[in-house]
Amino acid sequence: MSPKIPSPAATSSDGAYADCLALAASHYENFPVASRLLPPELRKPVSAIYAFARTADDIADEGDASPAQRLAALHQHGQKLERALAGETDMESLFIAAADTIHRHRLDAQLFHDLLTAFSMDINTRRYANFDALLHYCRYSANPVGRLLIQLAGKDNTINRQYSDAICTALQLINFQQDLEQDLLENDRIYLAGDEMQAAGITEQDLHRRDINPALHAFMQQQYLRADRMLLSGYPLIDILGGRLGLELRITLLGAHRVARKLMQQRDIYSRPRLGKLDWLMIGLQGLFKHQPLVDA
Repeated sequence: MSPKIPSPAATSSDGAYADCLALAASHYENFPVASRLLPPELRKPVSAIYAFARTADDIADEGDASPAQRLAALHQHGQKLERALAGETDMESLFIAAADTIHRHRLDAQLFHDLLTAFSMDINTRRYANFDALLHYCRYSANPVGRLLIQLAGKDNTINRQYSDAICTALQLINFQQDLEQDLLENDRIYLAGDEMQAAGITEQDLHRRDINPALHAFMQQQYLRADRMLLSGYPLIDILGGRLGLELRITLLGAHRVARKLMQQRDIYSRPRLGKLDWLMIGLQGLFKHQPLVDA
């Protein structure tokens, strides 16, 4: 149900981090994870955060376990983190690395548990009544990652949390939008606001039929634009972080912005855009020259 990660007795933190880095490298992501753009001192802690979240995500979504079994496994995932924080070492290396990261960088451990709350919500919730409900989900599924990053950077304050939350929530929404069909067919989940769909005259049957009528196309254009505006509203955080971490964030933001624009330009709302080599070349150049996209470009 989740990636097999070694669990030798008394796992060293170096070995634990190596396993987390390998796990991050083995998974395709549209946005960089623990990439070479990051400052070297942050690659290990970022990979530990990623391994903790990636493995929990697989518990929630992969395999044939029942909902009750998945919830129990997520609860155990959180308990293992607490045991690692208490000094136990005879467990999977991702918990050793996560605990070391929390202690070494004085991170808020509750943010790791917030991620588990989101994965539990994935098991229990498949529809969202309104946009506030979607934002509530993102508060647990996406925002903790950004807040952990600004804590790692020593830049944790109220305004930076607001910028970070805007970026992370937007990244989550754009991911939902590009995976619209996959979420519906594979997991029977619709990450769209039910009241907004109803107001636009859109039904679930429209989505199941892959009916791209004018109302649905216009509705999704509004979703893309709102997420893109939210994404770019967090842009000031890039310069606040500065250095290689700021560059990493700029590349991530520009990549997400490019995905949002591809979604806006394509007719088939069910087609998942992929960023190719030319896209990443342009993103890299824009990142190096500190390009700031316009909200309505």
